[in-house]
Amino acid sequence: MNYKTIRTVENRSVLHLELNRPEVHNAFNDELIGEMVGLFEALEKRNDLRAIVLRGSGRNFCAGADLNWMSGTIGYSREENLRDSGLLAKLYAVMNASPAPIVGRIQGAAIGGGTGLVSVCDIAICERSSKFGLSEVKLGILPAVISPYVIAKIGETHARALFLTGERFAADRAKEIGLVHRVAADEGELDTFVGEAIEQLLTSGPEAVRACKKLISEVVRRDTADAIPYTIDAIAERRVAPEGQSGMMAFLRKEKAPWIVE
Repeated sequence: MNYKTIRTVENRSVLHLELNRPEVHNAFNDELIGEMVGLFEALEKRNDLRAIVLRGSGRNFCAGADLNWMSGTIGYSREENLRDSGLLAKLYAVMNASPAPIVGRIQGAAIGGGTGLVSVCDIAICERSSKFGLSEVKLGILPAVISPYVIAKIGETHARALFLTGERFAADRAKEIGLVHRVAADEGELDTFVGEAIEQLLTSGPEAVRACKKLISEVVRRDTADAIPYTIDAIAERRVAPEGQSGMMAFLRKEKAPWIVE
């Protein structure tokens, strides 16, 4: 499919997805949101997809909302705002629920909704020069639709500090609070770290990786008593599944797992 605001390239069952509005620092507008939602809905059906790498074109990852787009919403009614916010909420929901893991390659700035994108990445890696911010309060609004994913990532205590002040923060603090997992010295090391993450995913059982994503989402929303029977059933299912059987046999025989492709 031809897109206007994003670019995709696939290699070794890994989809490289690039936000492609560098002239506005890959800021959101209706078209980008719609194209991203359509893409991720289509990818839900791709059982062969092993991972997604999300990046921005140009110097910055994503600056949040496009100013021109925002200016058009000032006169919206409450009903129009509900519709508009609903589409943006759908984007984060479909990305967060993606069966294929998302690896975020974050360079430059990730502000507002861009920080929200970082929050729905399963593995997030940034450059040391990267900057983050949940700056919505500076505009008199809220980081509302991204809040479930940001709070899940950084916790309530850091959300209180960052949501209420709207302050910008650097890569080291992003790692400290759990927003990102690794910080690269420069762009070359960023690509190295992203490549290492992809290799780790490609040497893991593809069905097991997807099942792990489901396991995490199920366990975090249950209390311990309810989670225990679910986890017992989950491991029993994986042990008798063909992938689990072949993976355990390969390990015992000191052979490569069948899903590992050189």
